Amino acid sequence: MRVMQGSRFAFGPFVLDPGAGTLLRDQVPVAAGHRGLQLLAALVARPGEIVAKAELMDAAWPGTAVEEGNLTVQIAQLRKLLGPTTNGGEWISTVPRVGYRFAGAIEQLGDEKRQALPLPAKPSIAVLPFANFSNDPEQEAFADGLTEDLITDLSRIGGLFVIARNSTFAYKGKAVDVREVARELGVRYLLEGSARRAAGRVRINAQLVDALSGEHLWADRFDRGLEDIFAVQDEVTAKIVEALLGRLRAPLPRNRPRNLEAYDLCVRARNLIDVSPETAREAHLLLTRALALDPDYAEAYRWLAMNHWMGWVHWGEPIEPARGLALELARKAVAIDPNDAGCHWVLANLLAYERRFDEADVGFAKAFELDPNEADAWATLSDIAVLAGRVEEGLDYISKAFRLNPFPASWYYLTLGQAQYAARDYEAAVETTRRDETYRTSSRRFLAASLAQLGRIDEARAEVDLFLVANPHFTTRHWVETEPFRDTATLDHFVDGFRKAGLPE
Repeated sequence: MRVMQGSRFAFGPFVLDPGAGTLLRDQVPVAAGHRGLQLLAALVARPGEIVAKAELMDAAWPGTAVEEGNLTVQIAQLRKLLGPTTNGGEWISTVPRVGYRFAGAIEQLGDEKRQALPLPAKPSIAVLPFANFSNDPEQEAFADGLTEDLITDLSRIGGLFVIARNSTFAYKGKAVDVREVARELGVRYLLEGSARRAAGRVRINAQLVDALSGEHLWADRFDRGLEDIFAVQDEVTAKIVEALLGRLRAPLPRNRPRNLEAYDLCVRARNLIDVSPETAREAHLLLTRALALDPDYAEAYRWLAMNHWMGWVHWGEPIEPARGLALELARKAVAIDPNDAGCHWVLANLLAYERRFDEADVGFAKAFELDPNEADAWATLSDIAVLAGRVEEGLDYISKAFRLNPFPASWYYLTLGQAQYAARDYEAAVETTRRDETYRTSSRRFLAASLAQLGRIDEARAEVDLFLVANPHFTTRHWVETEPFRDTATLDHFVDGFRKAGLPE
């Protein structure tokens, strides 16, 4: 059972926000446990209905077999916490042998508006996903690829602040209010558009909007042969840069695919690479096919390198040959396209895992020289800095990544939680690693360690059990041997938390 993301529920003096994991009584936070809040959210989402015991146990202990007595204890604690209703009754009533019912009146408050992000000092822009106006749903990848490439091209302009693709794609397929989107992303300008690809031709409509004034700064329509698609992208980028910076600043040339089928395959693979081991295998097939069609396609080599790296670091696959292959592929990507920031930070990350730290530092610096808006690179560098003992730097880097990518991939939260644990801010680490976005990733190991450091050993052990279901071969020794630690004190701190939590040695 899942509660609608963003929903808040008011009853009596209480406001429950399941997404934020908070319960307020008269605007004052109530110290409720994670399981209790999960149960309460499941009950208030269906007021007046009987919610079966099995559903409630699945809500509070997802993927885990637990004794029914645990549910009874949690419900009793919830009743004690909430106290009586205004007429002296109980908020939660028992339906013998079946389940429980929430008896109070509920007001659903809906989404709480995200706090507006302050505008950066430099011109700031987000590229919303281009609509696919062809009748062929297969062309969706083409429209997505166009959007992503425009983000990449603009991101490389040093005078602009550009929001990352993850965050703009949160609005894909939704009717949007440009002012509200700009407020949520913390930008002044938005690029909107549509694309239609058919019969060897492409038609693109694009418009640049000032979200503060509502003024359209620039709009144009392009009707070209499909072979001109990358020239059109360059033209759109140039027009936007001219509108925002008042003069043309031509970025360094990029390596472009020579085969459009390879391009489509790579666009599809980008979205699959870090979701799960199963989608990663699909991404591997797509990228391998793309390179068979276009052997000089730098971006495909870059993603394939990441695919191999994630296999041995995150998905529990054998270290070799994946480790050597990843490094070889990343080097090839940089050799083909030395002007691509993405190729440089992927290679830099792999060099750090080889403990060739000086070369890695140079690689990250080169990536930011080429693209200061590369959010994934800032998040990756946070991981490397924390393991080097530079925890404050690591927190600063992941903060930059979140600003450029306010709706990021799940691994950003893992990286943030790791940095918070390293900073000994265990409460914050628990809050971060319990978020829906990351709760089913390998961040559970940092959640367990943080809970253990807080003395909440039973909760820590429960998280370890769940972590090991998805990561049955995990050992602390293997993790220490493979992670790019540079600082003994930081290493010892992580090992201490893992041991207290009960993770395998």
